[in-house]
Amino acid sequence: MLDTGNFVLYDSDHNVIWQRFDNPTNTLLPGQPISAGQELFSSASEADDSFGIFRLQMQHDGNIVQYPFDTENSAPYAYYATGTYRAGNNVTLNLDDDGLLYLHNSTNRLRNLTRGGYRRERTIIYMLKIDADGILRVYSHSVNQQNSSVIWSSTDDRCIPKGICGLYGFFSNIDDQAKCLCLPGFDFVMPGNWSVGCERNFTAETCRLKENTSKYYDMRTVENTVWEDSTCVVLGGTTKEDCEQACLQDCNCEAALFKDRM
Repeated sequence: MLDTGNFVLYDSDHNVIWQRFDNPTNTLLPGQPISAGQELFSSASEADDSFGIFRLQMQHDGNIVQYPFDTENSAPYAYYATGTYRAGNNVTLNLDDDGLLYLHNSTNRLRNLTRGGYRRERTIIYMLKIDADGILRVYSHSVNQQNSSVIWSSTDDRCIPKGICGLYGFFSNIDDQAKCLCLPGFDFVMPGNWSVGCERNFTAETCRLKENTSKYYDMRTVENTVWEDSTCVVLGGTTKEDCEQACLQDCNCEAALFKDRM
């Protein structure tokens, strides 16, 4: 175990045959570059270091991008990127021992993500983590006092990571109180574990051909909420009330999105 935090296995000729720094998990330490194709993964929770639901990838095009864990590497799923997608496949993400986080190719430093210049002491360790909430943070950790403080984060908006509330859940951030909520008619599958999502707390009626579902259901509004746009049918020039009725009269409709009078 080296002072850098790297755990290394050597053969009898003192050649490195395996090292922890080549197999990153949720943390990046100084001297541990992330190369093209490598990823960091979030933990399931602060107390559980098993794989969570977010990942950070150093892409072959030179772009650093964050995605939910089980998604394709495509723009609709991304929620953070450095925008360096034309930099080439030799770009690495690096962290220095003064807290400087930056992108580097084989010859030049391309972009600083943090300002760096923090204290260099043997009792202070800087680390980049992708936390359980999906946000990248650089920490300053004091070995003597056994505490950590955030010196940089990819965003201050905890709503940004996609999928943090799981299926049928949505994120609310009111008066700095961040939490996940379930849609009306749904409860958390596992209270306390938002990422598992929500499930119906009622039994859905069978969809009957050509039958008006308004006798079984009513519409409940969730206001000022942004949803992923996966529209099946678009009704033009309609009112909110007309939109509700159109959904209630279609036994295959479970939700309607009304935005900007559309």
